[in-house]
Amino acid sequence: MARAHEKYQRLIDVCKTLPPVPTAVAHPCDRSSLEGALQAAELGLIAPMLVGPEARIRAVARECGLNLAGHPVIDAPHSHAAAARPVALVHEGAAEALMKGSLHTDELMAAVVKRDGGLRTARRVSHCFVMDVPGQENPFIISDAAINIAPTLEEKVDILQNAIDLGHALRMQEVRVAILSAIETINPKVPSTIEAAALCKMVDRKQITGALVDGPLALDNAIDLDAARTKKIDSPVAGRANVLLVPNLEAGNMLAKSLSFLANADAAGIVLGARVPVILTSRADSVLTRLASCAVAAMVIDKRRQDAEISG
Repeated sequence: MARAHEKYQRLIDVCKTLPPVPTAVAHPCDRSSLEGALQAAELGLIAPMLVGPEARIRAVARECGLNLAGHPVIDAPHSHAAAARPVALVHEGAAEALMKGSLHTDELMAAVVKRDGGLRTARRVSHCFVMDVPGQENPFIISDAAINIAPTLEEKVDILQNAIDLGHALRMQEVRVAILSAIETINPKVPSTIEAAALCKMVDRKQITGALVDGPLALDNAIDLDAARTKKIDSPVAGRANVLLVPNLEAGNMLAKSLSFLANADAAGIVLGARVPVILTSRADSVLTRLASCAVAAMVIDKRRQDAEISG
């Protein structure tokens, strides 16, 4: 049995060798969000810029005994302004990542995906959970369980490529993606199986790159070798997947929460596909999970810097 949280600790340890990521923290106006940002700063994961009502941020810091020294506080009068200003900081070159504070996810993402002045790219924005599941040797990625409700095949192409790129940023030796459905055979009555087959053919045609991809696969034969052998599935992915592409948000959300509440897993969250990674944390997250989310963003930024050096 793997030691609890060992996977997250490994990510954090890797990031201790990387420079802190300049990060605009949107509306850190409660203890969990402010403390999480400051703890990540103490570990050298991020260099936070705290954006929100300055009086409220400083009041929370006083009430909780948190030290803001050395961390700029940028006044924004309300949560909408505190979502817009971090986006502007990215455009100004001051921030390389965003971090959600105590505002609603929808508020922050509305500013990120805004057509004029937002942080859109040619890619669809999507969310990834990096799951630390007790008993599993390595973390695995679930996408998309938080942003895209019922993605089309075209949107799943970007969701899949974002997840593959994240796997490389996390230094997975081999990215193995299972495209999940309820069954592992192609059935015209189950649309997700048709889309899985199409995605696999797109991998064959190099329209999606960087991973071994197979599907449709049911969850059991995606992650359990015995289940894959029982079903006689001959695949380099079946039973060994480290990335799980879910058919829709409902399936992904239920899968991630089932692992969290029934298997005591932790779920670090990040949004990809925008100009910069967006760190999504919840007030229910443990301290280690919040730190792991920052570590994931730091590794994404490090991979982008390496790619830019190679291409430049």
